[in-house]
Amino acid sequence: MRVIGIDPGLALMGFGVVESDGYRFKVLDYGVLETPAHTKDGDRLLCLFKGLNELFEKYQPDAVSVEELFFNKNVKTAIAVGQARGVALLAVTNFGIPLFEYTPLQAKQAVVGYGRAEKQQIQHMVKTILNLKEIPKPDDAADALAIAITHINNAGMIRKTR
Repeated sequence: MRVIGIDPGLALMGFGVVESDGYRFKVLDYGVLETPAHTKDGDRLLCLFKGLNELFEKYQPDAVSVEELFFNKNVKTAIAVGQARGVALLAVTNFGIPLFEYTPLQAKQAVVGYGRAEKQQIQHMVKTILNLKEIPKPDDAADALAIAITHINNAGMIRKTR
């Protein structure tokens, strides 16, 4: 199973491409899609859409998992993240890839085993689970890898219960 995890954001959209045979994980790629500051929002969203399409074309994922938006006190930031998330959902649906959405709580439980885990704990477990030499940077990429791991773990549980 090949999964692309996405951590939505307008300035930086994290992505992580992970493969699993049900027992082992292998990272194929991770990073961020970055949009230029001081650019119109519509142009930034188009940049993200094109970047996601390139990732989907290159890696041909079996599924895409996207982090759900959590409540943010900064309304302007929440709206920008919501717009970027909408573009991600559109790109996935447009490509015809099965889409799965997970809350930050679900990701923390899947990766660390504790829903109130700190960001550093999640990053350390992502590094450990994926057998990486260092914690993925920037944080958006590490979060996207965690969302990919979350789906792979959940998909495995779904298969086992069928």
